[in-house]
Amino acid sequence: MNILALNKQLALELTISEQQVNTFITLYDDGNTVPFIARYRKEITKGLDDKQLRSLESRLIYGRELATRRSAILKALTESGKLTASLSEKIQQSTSKTLLEQLYLPFKSKRVNKAQLAIDAGLESLADKLWFQPDSDQQRVSKQYICAAFASSDEVLTGAMQIIIERLSVDINLLDKLKNQLVNNACFKATVIKGKEQEAIKFKDYYDYSEPVKRIQPHRLLAILRGKSEGFLRLKLDTDPRQDKSIKTAYCEILIASHLGFSLKGLAANNWRVEVIKKAWKSKLLGMLETQITSALKEKAYDNAINLFATNLKDLLMSAPAGRKVVMGLDPGFKSGCKVAIIDQTGKYLVSETIYPHAPQKQYDNAKHKVVMLLKAHNVDLVAIGNGTASRESEQFITECIESIDSSAPEQKIKQLIVSEAGASVYSASELASHEFPNLDVSIRGAISIARRLQDPLAELVKIDAKAIGVGLYQHDVNQTQLSKRLQAVVEDCVNVVGVDLNSASVSLLTFIAGLNSTIAQNIVDYREQVGLFTSRNTLKKVPRLGNKAFEQSAGFLRISEAKNQLDNSAVHPESYYMVNNMAKQLSVPLSRLLSETQLLEQVQDAPLVDEQFGLLSIQAIKQELIKPHRDPRPEFQTVSYTKGINKIADLEVGLRLQGVISNVTNFGAFVDIGVHQDGLVHISHMADKFVSDPTQIVKAGQIVSVKVLEVDLQRKRIALSMRSE
Repeated sequence: MNILALNKQLALELTISEQQVNTFITLYDDGNTVPFIARYRKEITKGLDDKQLRSLESRLIYGRELATRRSAILKALTESGKLTASLSEKIQQSTSKTLLEQLYLPFKSKRVNKAQLAIDAGLESLADKLWFQPDSDQQRVSKQYICAAFASSDEVLTGAMQIIIERLSVDINLLDKLKNQLVNNACFKATVIKGKEQEAIKFKDYYDYSEPVKRIQPHRLLAILRGKSEGFLRLKLDTDPRQDKSIKTAYCEILIASHLGFSLKGLAANNWRVEVIKKAWKSKLLGMLETQITSALKEKAYDNAINLFATNLKDLLMSAPAGRKVVMGLDPGFKSGCKVAIIDQTGKYLVSETIYPHAPQKQYDNAKHKVVMLLKAHNVDLVAIGNGTASRESEQFITECIESIDSSAPEQKIKQLIVSEAGASVYSASELASHEFPNLDVSIRGAISIARRLQDPLAELVKIDAKAIGVGLYQHDVNQTQLSKRLQAVVEDCVNVVGVDLNSASVSLLTFIAGLNSTIAQNIVDYREQVGLFTSRNTLKKVPRLGNKAFEQSAGFLRISEAKNQLDNSAVHPESYYMVNNMAKQLSVPLSRLLSETQLLEQVQDAPLVDEQFGLLSIQAIKQELIKPHRDPRPEFQTVSYTKGINKIADLEVGLRLQGVISNVTNFGAFVDIGVHQDGLVHISHMADKFVSDPTQIVKAGQIVSVKVLEVDLQRKRIALSMRSE
């Protein structure tokens, strides 16, 4: 597939124009990042957003890798003399790496097999004779070919059979017919391994399970494959699920004979061609096709899992920040105690303490005294409690601490909430945490992380490997390279759409800004510490290794709150400053007045401002940025109220209505944290009073929802919930 064909295919896949594809490729190959193109090159791309551009980037990279591999395969087949017109056409038309490799597999250089040994021994002419002259006397004819490698008539006949089987295994048209038959009619059948019923309890739904290949859902296939890999389930392809098992001839065997131009009907079971077809199907073709079909569906399921992981991660990163509040972070525990840490409005660590309010120490009064003193001394606004062990008990403890303060100082309203601590331990033990807090214990670092992720989820979670945040299913089964790339892109998009404060952002946060890398991010922080706070975006050009291209890509996403030029604290790119000045000139007002009285922007006439660099779309985008220069695309901060007295699964009752937080969204529903240390599942059929085809259209990770308990399975630790109104 040439470049023009690839571009046309990308346009069709993403339902955009070829011109948009060509424009993006030109910008992308010139070193422009997706966030930069999405925000500052809307005019050129005709308004493509970051989601469309990421899809385009992903498909472009895939298409180029596919084209490179396709060329290599065509070259290898040509040089080996194995390339036929039919095979070449199929290779040229293949749009999947998996399909491409499947087409090439039968022709790869491999170890000498039985068929090749038979050919080398001169049995090919015998194979042709027996195949095309089925009435030949097999025993008599075969004796003429007995040799050292094939020392008997039976061995000779087996060798000839292997030659025909090998031919059938590389018959592309035959394989296509068989694959279509299986995809449309076969079923995946899963069964539990005898004797492992108790160990495999979490896979109980698949102990005796069958589903058509064409209808199996990605999450069910992945669940079965997980059960198989863990040694609990068997999986096979039932090729004739509707056929009477007493019939000895499989439908695919009939299909093979038909493809070869004859019928099996009326032929004796010991007919040589019948034997060849049966052996070819059972010993070679079925296994090949089962692997191909499963691989293709598995690849599709993995893509689906990665997409869901990315969606959940984006929603979590873009969840509402508490903002500039003094926060107490509490990492709860029983035997080891609760670790408490306080951060100020900017996220700076202030003080920490370890308390033991729970069993076995039960130092309740001492712990309460310490917490109350800390809450008062630092005017704490919010208390963030990790959702791990002892979280609900700690929540009750903190409630009592706050109530004792509120009664004596009602003006100090302190709120508390439970937050996900997924990944906090990973951060605590990381090199980054060691650098940030070299003199603190890892458990205290965890409490700081819990507090900061409440204050600003995005700024804190970027410090943690996205795979450790826990918002994906089957994340260890999928292609790790693809997963990492996709999640990296999600983090980049989130960081850039929000923007960062140049004078307070960490190295971790700056690394994700368009055009920057870890080295430049570290250089920015070093410059800030050595020279002083940035007062102008132009000062960035003095940072070592931050060249013109990096400045162009990054400047618009970096904010300076105390900047001399007010535009430096907006999402307006420096390349657009002259356009803002032109707007002020058009209205004959000072720039400062235009920026402070944004209603004046409604009087600006766009058409006269159009020039070679900026069209109407770009000018309107600049005006939108000026109207809300400090806008944050994240939602308003809210708190969830877990039901008192409901701390574990055993406390739940059918019919009970609770508040919870969406922790994970899947194809089949959403998992909800209801404060009992085990997420409940809202199945897709119980997500709304109407039909739901896509759960991501109803809920998102981090969203607070009201649910009703439908069922509690204590043995399997499963909770069924409903979001429906009745």
